[in-house]
Amino acid sequence: MSWLTEPLQYGFMQRALLEVLIIGALCGLVGCFVVLRGLAFIGDALAHAVFPGVVLSYLAGQSILIGAFGFGTLTALGIGVLARSRRVSEDSAIGVIFAAFFALGVVILSRQGGFRRDLGSLLFGNILGVSSQDVLVTAVIAAVVAAVMVVLMKELTLAAFDPVMARTLGYPVFALDLLLLLLVAATIVVSLQTVGNILVLALVVTPPAAARLLTDRLLRMIWLSVLLAAVSGVGGLYLSYHAGTAAGATIVLTATGLFLVSLVFAPNHGLVAAWLHRRRGMHHAHHYHAAGEEHRVHGR
Repeated sequence: MSWLTEPLQYGFMQRALLEVLIIGALCGLVGCFVVLRGLAFIGDALAHAVFPGVVLSYLAGQSILIGAFGFGTLTALGIGVLARSRRVSEDSAIGVIFAAFFALGVVILSRQGGFRRDLGSLLFGNILGVSSQDVLVTAVIAAVVAAVMVVLMKELTLAAFDPVMARTLGYPVFALDLLLLLLVAATIVVSLQTVGNILVLALVVTPPAAARLLTDRLLRMIWLSVLLAAVSGVGGLYLSYHAGTAAGATIVLTATGLFLVSLVFAPNHGLVAAWLHRRRGMHHAHHYHAAGEEHRVHGR
């Protein structure tokens, strides 16, 4: 019990635990659509492209959310518009945007004193340094994003699984795609303090990827994804406290561990289930072959 209760004696750990619970739930929810739509690369681009905004806000002594939201919105709109162009491939446009913006952030930061220390904090997060105000802002943004997704769940789901049908039924698919990008950008921005710029995509993608292995139903996948992300956040934070490791990286490794467990032991889509299915198939084939041989012998 002391392993569980000792960290709760400190205010910074209480705030950090509350923050990772909120962020975990948000990443688990939004991440389901990132995984289903195959938007991991776009999510990575958004995570890197907001870096100049994070740096500028940091240097100005303001909340990193301000600059990050500005650059995140700009990037989401840019990706949405470029994706409609046939002259430049989507992957190329995304690669150019996130590489240029990320490099711009590093250049700006490198002009300042204490470059290495500041860069480490911005790239890998500082979950133990969140304030009560940070937790409140995160909760408000998470509530708004979740409310939008719940209200438009049917439309977003149809656009994710069958965009052609969605267009046929008159749904504004481009507007829905753009909205989803903005929701992903908001999720990434509020997650930056938790796991940092480099690792934030893992929290958005890994729990939903694990949930997808465990179920074929979307609603169940969403709930499992939220649960796995929250468990990863809390479990990783506890492990980092007792092991003295970086909190953000430990949270991501915990999520990765849960994904690997799901990959191996998922009831229908895990490696063990696939091996047992092959074994049963080989057994039935052998039994059928043996029965055929016996029938042929008796027939003679």
